[in-house]
Amino acid sequence: MRGSVSGTDRPWPLPGLPADETVLFFSDRERAASHVLPTIEQAGRSVIVAEDVESVLRQVAHDQLDAVILDEPQFAPDTMDLLAQIRTRSQVPIIVLSSNNDETTKVQALDRGADEYITTPCGEREIRSRVQAILRRARIPAPRPRTRFVVDDYLQIDFGRREVVVGGRAVALRPTEFRLLYHLVNNAGRVLTHETLLAKVWGREYRTEEHYVRLYVTYLRQKIEPDPRQPRYILNERGMGYRFRDWEESDNGWGQLATVAGSR
Repeated sequence: MRGSVSGTDRPWPLPGLPADETVLFFSDRERAASHVLPTIEQAGRSVIVAEDVESVLRQVAHDQLDAVILDEPQFAPDTMDLLAQIRTRSQVPIIVLSSNNDETTKVQALDRGADEYITTPCGEREIRSRVQAILRRARIPAPRPRTRFVVDDYLQIDFGRREVVVGGRAVALRPTEFRLLYHLVNNAGRVLTHETLLAKVWGREYRTEEHYVRLYVTYLRQKIEPDPRQPRYILNERGMGYRFRDWEESDNGWGQLATVAGSR
């Protein structure tokens, strides 16, 4: 089935979704299109079918896509490379469909850049729900309160401007990372369980995917902590969840609040 790109001239309109919402679908199975595509149609305005790796990378680099769906039954090693290559070109949400249920493989896929890993076979309703959830998250902007946090001299966060400054340098966060940081910071000192974080950041459909939380906390620590191996800000509460360090726990009383409007 690997050959060319098709489907670019056949939009499938769906009520209630933005007119420009587009999903790129890639598979190496002949029957995947007839089995999966009807379900995907209900989660996107139009579908582009890519049938080789070069086509996927070209579409990702040049088209405005809302999601990429990779249907890889056995999840071959080169799929990991494809995920990494897509991620170097775009921050588009990536969904992997695979019959490989090994947790290590799932985590590796998420670590390489996948935003969602769906184990197949599964019901059409589950696929549709997951696709709709990831598209919904991509459409909804991160919360934009009118405050910024001067955590300390090392870390400053401006949620209104979607800016994070670490050690004097701006750090780029993916949308999911930004939403996770938002909920942790705005609940500083409180333990947020895995279930709570999943519901707030990913959606209630994800209440059993605890490894998502662990992985994205790792991402955040790598980006904002002076030493990710000894976290200063995002603390682990074993068996419960995570909390952002309380303001009162700092020697210098860090965590000053300032209004964006009043400080600019």
